[in-house]
Amino acid sequence: MKIAIPLSMLPVDEIESLAIAADEIGYNFLAVSDHLIHPERFSVRYPYTEDGNVRWESGTDWPDPINALSFLAGVTKNIRFYTSVYVLPARNPMRVAKEIATLDALSNGRFDLGIGMGWMPEEFEAGGQNFKRRGVRADEMIEVLKLLWTGKMVDFQGEFFRFDKLEMLPAPVKDIPIYVGGFSEPALNRAAKHDGWISDMHSYDELKELIERVNIKRQEFTKNNNFEYICFSCWDAFSLEGFIKMKNLGVTTMTTYPWMLYGVMNEAPLKEKIDAMEKFYNEIVVELE
Repeated sequence: MKIAIPLSMLPVDEIESLAIAADEIGYNFLAVSDHLIHPERFSVRYPYTEDGNVRWESGTDWPDPINALSFLAGVTKNIRFYTSVYVLPARNPMRVAKEIATLDALSNGRFDLGIGMGWMPEEFEAGGQNFKRRGVRADEMIEVLKLLWTGKMVDFQGEFFRFDKLEMLPAPVKDIPIYVGGFSEPALNRAAKHDGWISDMHSYDELKELIERVNIKRQEFTKNNNFEYICFSCWDAFSLEGFIKMKNLGVTTMTTYPWMLYGVMNEAPLKEKIDAMEKFYNEIVVELE
């Protein structure tokens, strides 16, 4: 099982040092999350908590994922990256295709794309995109991205996007895997059609049920033998024993803040987090390989 360290909800001036340390220690992935804005008031409930409140405070840094990873690619050598998740339909596909292809090319193929459909209308309004039809537009965007990433002369005539023959270079070094986050029925269906599923924070039993549902859907939609299950550590199984149980469920990559296992929170000094990363790797990661 591979291990990913999330960089979301951390001070932006720490992510370079954390990335370099994770690369040198030997972690597999860095994961970044995405929000264009933080409105003063939310018009809808946050769907991933019981009380409907978001998990972060106003004033939290949300650096652009592709720009942030482009920077981190330049200061690391081996560690890979993915977005967990990138709000794809809030953006223009031409811009997305160009930025991601450039990141992948410059990082020598170290980027995988994790996408979500978004839940915040204000984010779409700020980006000048339609919120209500975001799912079908995202599906068409994926078609556009894959065409543009071939680096060949291509054209496209869809419902939302149309263009005559053109090419976009540089092309990515590799075929970029597309993972889909979320646990709604449409999200699980969309994930099963692509290269992997990204969980939210769940209990162990919830995660087990969701993985079983994705497995069933995969039989209908895809026979991808390299399908990825990228899952946050379970809040009720946060231990080596719990991580082993997740691996046995079929989790291929576990995303976790390693320092939290030792009572070090995100607001702790940078050195404490890096020390805990080394300890987690030596005590936990080697047992999961």
